Amino acid sequence: MAAALTYAYTGRDGTGKVVKGRVDAPSESSVASRLRTMGIAPISIQQVAAGTGLNRDISLGGLFDKRVTIKDLAVMSRQLATMIGAGLPLLKALTILASQSENPKLAEVIDDVRGSVEEGATFSDSLAKHPKTFPPIFVNLSRAGEVGGFLETALESVAKNYEKEVKLKDTIQSALTYPVVVLIMALLAVVGMIVFIVPVFEDLFSDLGGTLPVPTLILVGISRQMVWLGPLLVVLIVGGALWWRANRHTPRFRAWWEPLLLKLPVFGKLFQKIAIARFTRNFGTMIGSGVPILQALSIIGSTSGNWQVEQAVLSVQDSVRQGRTIAAPLADEPIFPPMVTQMIAVGEDSGALETMLEKIADFYDDEVQSTTEQLTSLIEPLMIAFLGVVLGGMIVALYLPIFDIFNQVQ
Repeated sequence: MAAALTYAYTGRDGTGKVVKGRVDAPSESSVASRLRTMGIAPISIQQVAAGTGLNRDISLGGLFDKRVTIKDLAVMSRQLATMIGAGLPLLKALTILASQSENPKLAEVIDDVRGSVEEGATFSDSLAKHPKTFPPIFVNLSRAGEVGGFLETALESVAKNYEKEVKLKDTIQSALTYPVVVLIMALLAVVGMIVFIVPVFEDLFSDLGGTLPVPTLILVGISRQMVWLGPLLVVLIVGGALWWRANRHTPRFRAWWEPLLLKLPVFGKLFQKIAIARFTRNFGTMIGSGVPILQALSIIGSTSGNWQVEQAVLSVQDSVRQGRTIAAPLADEPIFPPMVTQMIAVGEDSGALETMLEKIADFYDDEVQSTTEQLTSLIEPLMIAFLGVVLGGMIVALYLPIFDIFNQVQ
């Protein structure tokens, strides 16, 4: 595809109103074709220098760029499937999507996809040029729909898959929001008391004289050290966040971290259910859309978000290449319960693998829902008790010397 140039155009829309604007395209003919697709009759088209004068784009290196989320992709695929099902040409549908998308980053990408399709590339190949926006499952389902002549159905499968993924993420976030907010408030309260309140009591205690109790001495000592301890904690938090961002997707770290998550006392079962739900849902969606099994297996491992599932999928690929079943290697992996492997085996034997995978995904979606509700009901009293112990302990430590003074006076 030729490098895009910037063109300023003047034209008339369907109501006869004169409209002006700018568009990036490889040639004047491409601009004219795009304008006609948008329902605009071109009057004049002139090439201009990109980003001149007041039209220069302001960029801060992506600091404030809104990223494309799974929810954005779910809405996009659902709208695109609806428009194609209504008989709109793909180019017209993409033009409408680009103009009405609320996410400017996604709108820019869709416009680039539309330009690539206009130049003769297939829809799936155009999507594949943006791997940071469109995951492999989106690209491959779209390719299967193009080849098989059921793009609308494939996009509906993408939309349904992402809508369930959004629902799953919302369920998890709603369960974790309360404890995270309470924990942050507790930490802020503790830091505030140590920095602002404890020094006031320290001055009072020094005026009164006497020996302070051990809990009070510890609290006063921490308060004195906050001059260097506070900045050190900030540096450690920022450094830890940057290190996590740089290493969380590396194979070595994931091979250690993600199996460890599955061994956690309460949350381990939840992470296991989430991984199984994603694996079976994505696998069932791709098989139902006509993607070959080996190609589907090469994609779905990474979409589960769990290292052990990815390694299990590699074993399944080897098994399928050798003409054996899918369920057999999964049965050797501890992350997959016997119910899952047995249902997959029944699906293979009966020729209803897609249906079985969907049933497993729905079952574990419900399991994640119930587990998060149970965790929420368990975490709330634990967090209240935590707040009471931490803040109450600090208050008692501050007032212990005052109680001693009252006892001596009496």
